[in-house]
Amino acid sequence: MSSKNGKRDFLDMDKRTELDQLGEFGLIDRLTKDTKKYQDSTVLGVGDDAAVIDAGDKYQLVSTDMLVEGIHFNLMYVPLMHLGYKAAIVNFSDIYAMNGDVTQITVSIALSNRFSIEAVEEIYKGIHKACELYQVDLVGGDTTSSTSGLIISITALGEVAKDEIVYRSGAKENDLLVVSGNLGGAYMGLQILEREKEVYKDNPEMQPELEGCDYILERQLKPEARKDIVHFLKELGIKPTSMIDVSDGLASEALHLAKHSELGVVVYDEKLPVDQETYNAARDFNLDASTAALNGGEDYELLFSISQTDYDKVKDNEHLTVVGHFVDKNAGSSIVDRGGTQIPLTAQGWNHFEGEE
Repeated sequence: MSSKNGKRDFLDMDKRTELDQLGEFGLIDRLTKDTKKYQDSTVLGVGDDAAVIDAGDKYQLVSTDMLVEGIHFNLMYVPLMHLGYKAAIVNFSDIYAMNGDVTQITVSIALSNRFSIEAVEEIYKGIHKACELYQVDLVGGDTTSSTSGLIISITALGEVAKDEIVYRSGAKENDLLVVSGNLGGAYMGLQILEREKEVYKDNPEMQPELEGCDYILERQLKPEARKDIVHFLKELGIKPTSMIDVSDGLASEALHLAKHSELGVVVYDEKLPVDQETYNAARDFNLDASTAALNGGEDYELLFSISQTDYDKVKDNEHLTVVGHFVDKNAGSSIVDRGGTQIPLTAQGWNHFEGEE
């Protein structure tokens, strides 16, 4: 069956909505808006970093992420062991964003015959290393063939005490917006790798120029999930009122927290934590480091809100930065630039369906 423009279609309909009109999150909203709950044990389904299941004394957490060759990674510069490690880490991060601990994962992989057994073993070395470092059990999965490259899908299982779970929807007006670590490094690491890929394609004899980029390359190729921050906050006696991990850039994640909490949010450009190496790389690419921090993504830091009464516990902490606060929904969401001008906060992160044919 073909559409009027000659492309294959699945429905013989005059009206056709392209995927890029909705984007990833719009598509999720549309596909899940009529979802019904049939089990009393389902506490929360779609709408947060992980689903929440009542498992008796605790809540069980479930999250799935998929990495697709050519969309999420390029094997011209991503080592297979690093790919396996990162595939596990991005799933761990979703569980920590619910204030929980990861306990098990399942791994499903689709691959073509261009991959050898040894290549697949390299991917699993990375997965096993992540499981070892984070004390997570690999308990199952699936393998199948693919005609269009490598696909890795991992489901992470976790748990959290019922009185410790944190959702995206719990922020209150005047709560402070806090982020762990620093931002923009993974995005700038990707820019370095893409630049060197193009150089290699033009001249395979050229050696890559990677000196002074170790930190940002590691942020892109071998990120870490912030399990340490979850436990550190508990040591400080802080329970976030809302939380999310920074996978699509701080702007997108802050807007998610605001939307789910039915609030507005104000972010201060001058407060964004950016590492010097990230800043230097952005300058070399004629990019604004703040733009990388706001919209780059893949940092896998934790972005969360806390009550103002907890400010003294975080104000001088080198691992945590207060970058903004929540306001009434009618005030909207904005960013205050370094000149003091308040402008609308928009998410310009990656749209998985933009430009697809």
